[in-house]
Amino acid sequence: MAKVKKAFFCQHCGTQHTQWQGQCKGCKEWNTLVEELISKEPSKEWESTSTNQTALPVRMDAIDVSAVPRTSTGDDELDRVLGGGLVAGAVILLGGEPGIGKSTLLLQLALQLNKKVLYVSGEESQQQIKLRATRMGLAEDRCYVLSETETQRIFLQVQKLAPQLLIIDSIQTLHSSHIDSGAGSVSQIRTTAAELIHYAKSSNVPVILVGHITKDGAIAGPKILEHMVDTVLQFEGDRNHIYRILRAQKNRFGATSEIGIYEMITQGLRPVVNPSEVLISEKDGPLSGHAIAATIEGIRPLLIEVQALVSTAVYGTPQRSSTGFNSKRLNMLLAVLEKRAGFALGTKDVFINITGGLRIEDPALDLAVIAAILSSYHDIPIAQNICFAAEIGLSGEIRPIAKVEQRIQEAEKLGFESIAISKYSKTGALQNHLHIQQLSKVESLVDFLF
Repeated sequence: MAKVKKAFFCQHCGTQHTQWQGQCKGCKEWNTLVEELISKEPSKEWESTSTNQTALPVRMDAIDVSAVPRTSTGDDELDRVLGGGLVAGAVILLGGEPGIGKSTLLLQLALQLNKKVLYVSGEESQQQIKLRATRMGLAEDRCYVLSETETQRIFLQVQKLAPQLLIIDSIQTLHSSHIDSGAGSVSQIRTTAAELIHYAKSSNVPVILVGHITKDGAIAGPKILEHMVDTVLQFEGDRNHIYRILRAQKNRFGATSEIGIYEMITQGLRPVVNPSEVLISEKDGPLSGHAIAATIEGIRPLLIEVQALVSTAVYGTPQRSSTGFNSKRLNMLLAVLEKRAGFALGTKDVFINITGGLRIEDPALDLAVIAAILSSYHDIPIAQNICFAAEIGLSGEIRPIAKVEQRIQEAEKLGFESIAISKYSKTGALQNHLHIQQLSKVESLVDFLF
């Protein structure tokens, strides 16, 4: 019998230490080391016929990349984020907050994919999964459900079933009998993930792992987990709103600039084909404090409504509140309006809201935010056929932004008649019927609007 070995692992970065100490030598975090049993016998990884084969070096120009097969998932949004579909042997890690819809998204994928799928759940019973599948109303004849957490038993069923896609929900619930520490520990996550990756690469079967996240929003477990997998997807959104964003943080088989947008309904997650139409609210008439921003999420243009409310501060200290927009950037824009344009906002409460529950980091949102603030300040509505796309500098100058041609084309497609951009934006020889209003300073925006 092998000797029991113990070590101390950092719960933040996964660095191994021989003895306990207050600060991790890897990430310099304090009080993150925990004691774990490493192994009680030599680890047995996934066995395959390719284990004994020796890899040979291949000359670079002899490598054929055109033969890399991709399988469509049947979900256009998911295919877009993955770079065109599932790649054989790829390992995908999907993270997100509890209740955001990770399991729902993967169950939809398992039910609508025309291949044999094994859905392994360590958190739900087979009856719970069946009830969700029935609510979705999708075919269930090629999807197999297994409620198990031990990897050796999972691989035993994998050998019998030979699935074409393996889904693990979640990696933090798995444990290997060769490791004595509990499920979710650093050593267990690292070992079970390594076994699943070895299985995916040796059998060319795609594997999708669900990962829990910490209170800081990072995927729980050692950081090496994200380095080991091929693709890291983040499922974002507010549980109080119906829209979800699927974003690729790492992708070895495609770009990381694409996003997918879903709508949470009773039957599951519905892909949103044209998000700009649903993110702009319907109104009976023009209202003050509303402005439309032409933004870019990844490489996807979106037109989003910005709402602002400016009122007299009745509690002494003025309030500054923003939902979906950076509060520090809001304070900067208010200071620019007061210093450069002469608006007395120091005694006003200012509230900003991005509709749809989305959080946008695009600096091109600045011009729409200022336009909405000025509209609410004067209580004068902005014409509904105007949108905005520009960054605001500290001197009050209106700065150009990237991919302005895509924003103009999206605005024209949705029926807008005018777009306000920076005077220094390079639009090239773009052919459009949209009136382009080029502005240089914040003062010119006031003249243009009022």
